[in-house]
Amino acid sequence: MLARQRQEMILDEVRRTGAVQVSDLVQRLGVSDMTIRRDLDALAARGAVEKVYGGATSVLDRSTDEPGFETKSMYLPEEKKAIALRASEMVRPGTALGLSAGTTTWTLARHLDDVADLTVVTNSVRIADVLQQRGRTDRTVILTGGVRTPSDALVGPVAVRTLQSLHLDLVFLGVHGMSTRAGFTTPNLDESETNRALARAANRLVVLADHSKWSTVGISTIVGLDEVDVLVTDDGLPEQARTALEERVRELRIAPCSGNEDSVSSCPSRPGPSEEGNR
Repeated sequence: MLARQRQEMILDEVRRTGAVQVSDLVQRLGVSDMTIRRDLDALAARGAVEKVYGGATSVLDRSTDEPGFETKSMYLPEEKKAIALRASEMVRPGTALGLSAGTTTWTLARHLDDVADLTVVTNSVRIADVLQQRGRTDRTVILTGGVRTPSDALVGPVAVRTLQSLHLDLVFLGVHGMSTRAGFTTPNLDESETNRALARAANRLVVLADHSKWSTVGISTIVGLDEVDVLVTDDGLPEQARTALEERVRELRIAPCSGNEDSVSSCPSRPGPSEEGNR
């Protein structure tokens, strides 16, 4: 197993339980104590975990905690790719499209090469760069401007004013968390206001959120569950969460990481069924 895969699994466990112990990770992953400690050092250096005696804890316990883009981009990449591929099926030539800032929407932007004649509005410099670097002459990319957040979103009055005047066919929204009580949330108040403006500009609103976002709550609600036309998530979402979401969102689409809708996910960052039974 590669170091990156181990670190993704460690992050998944920290996100799920709030803390991990070196001894448990050694047994679970079948590597040495020193290997796990190096992995924790690497994760701590990126701000993804906080090292403590004998292990590590989550740095995302507070509703205002906001990890940087690099930290988020290394978390559950296979799930994000699966979600992006499923979402890309919804984009047709000639669409006026909105993409909020985020690592899942950034992944989606990288899978739009085959769609002709797109107009894309985004508040993410990284997404704008990806789309413009593809070299298509039939694509218009509009960057909102605004103040940059730790997660590389452009937010604030400038971004909001730009979005308030627009009417978009389809908007893809990345979120920090989702829950039945709070809806879709973010840890940044300014980003919440900007994303609400983007959502209001949409004829059809689609949220992209991997399974780790379930039961995570940021300080500010962007939209309620019942305000979303489609939620695209991965097949790591617990069954009880699927049931709760199906009752509230207008449409729930599950992206299988294996690429086969009838198969069990083969995402490397998720533990296998036997391991899940010991959790």
